[in-house]
Amino acid sequence: MNLSYGTDFRLPVLQKISRRVHPVQVVALSFALLTLIGAVLLSLPISHRQPTRFIDALFTSTSAACVTGLTVVDTCTHFTLFGQLVILTLIQTGGLGIMTFSAFFAHLVAGRVSIRGRDMIESTFGGSNISKLGNFVLGIVLSTLVIEAIGALILSFRFMLDYPVNRSLYLGLFHSIAAFCNAGFSLFPNSLESYVADATVTTTIMILIILGGIGFWVLFDLFNLMRKPNSHRSLTLHSKVALLCSATLILVGAAGLLFFEWHNSLKELPFGGKLLGAAFQSITPRTAGFNTVKISAMTNASLLLIMLLMFIGASPGSTGGGIKTTTFGVLLAMTVARLRDKKQVQVFNRGVPEAIISKAIGIAFFWLVAIATVSMLLLITEHPGGTHELGHSLFLEVLFEAFSAIGTVGLSTGITPLLSTSGKVFIIILMYVGRVGPVTLALAMAFQRPLNVRLAEEQLWVG
Repeated sequence: MNLSYGTDFRLPVLQKISRRVHPVQVVALSFALLTLIGAVLLSLPISHRQPTRFIDALFTSTSAACVTGLTVVDTCTHFTLFGQLVILTLIQTGGLGIMTFSAFFAHLVAGRVSIRGRDMIESTFGGSNISKLGNFVLGIVLSTLVIEAIGALILSFRFMLDYPVNRSLYLGLFHSIAAFCNAGFSLFPNSLESYVADATVTTTIMILIILGGIGFWVLFDLFNLMRKPNSHRSLTLHSKVALLCSATLILVGAAGLLFFEWHNSLKELPFGGKLLGAAFQSITPRTAGFNTVKISAMTNASLLLIMLLMFIGASPGSTGGGIKTTTFGVLLAMTVARLRDKKQVQVFNRGVPEAIISKAIGIAFFWLVAIATVSMLLLITEHPGGTHELGHSLFLEVLFEAFSAIGTVGLSTGITPLLSTSGKVFIIILMYVGRVGPVTLALAMAFQRPLNVRLAEEQLWVG
């Protein structure tokens, strides 16, 4: 592939700005611009059947562009077909990133991407030193379209049992894109609760969520391994950690939810339905946001478990959010190493650089501070009488909402439509930070100029 210094794939509106700011900041600005454009489009009379305030349009646009799924109005009944297509476009564009699509079309037309463009793509997917960038971007877009098309076909054939052909095709396409992009938007008023025991729908959605959340790095790594099964090539350390953490979280989450909800929200379901319901609700908090079980009807223990899953989220280089599975894996390995008094943090017989450990700690700490700050603000702005049918306290509901927003998940106990204007603004900020935070925070250290001198150290007692 030819790599040109002169070819620039950037959007014209970002071209002048990007010369003055770092590529990481351009990526963050692109998401902000996308949400504003979406909010304007959703505010147009052609987009909605009922009067829509701009704050609600901005909330919906941010939720879609940041692939979250939290909604203040019902997507199916409130928005027209045009408005729903705007939301679907925001989900697809936000899931892969504006820079990815820009680079994709530039590669098709010119076959080249600039050095500046390379920096932006690497910033978008949280990696560095991507070889054959054009092929990488092409692979992302094509694999996304193929996976979403297969998912859409399977779901459409299943929905044809309940709806007309045209409606079924639309429902299949919408939910396939939303699932792969890990956005919890649904055209059903109760999400996927009506299909809790339907193996076809739930299994397809779960697979799409996993494929979208595992990360393109891992998908390409697995593809290359399967393409040459007899070679000496093995999975990278990143793929091993991402796959192990993802599988562990799914199994532990499903077992926990099955135990907590066996005599509660799952009690009316047959054994197979219980297994599907628990497995689905274990996978969807990893930033997808669909639900087959009513969240407000779940036990407090289940809600706490789901919050932990939302906090960890998906894997780097994916359409999902959270602190990421590899970050969690590094923190866990560091804890084990410290408890065993080991000088080096090791994973799969490989040492983890101290810079990566520091970055993981910084990301997790930032997430906790952001969640605590917004939760406190929401407790101040929201009316304390807003409890739901099982008497969950406002504190739990607000905390759950904050975890869901920053993790770009979309699950809610039902408080989202009841938020005040201030509360909506806080959640909008949290969703935006959750989508671009891993990029802007994790890579912020990468472009800071290193100190030429090492400062004198002094004893500091902690713990």
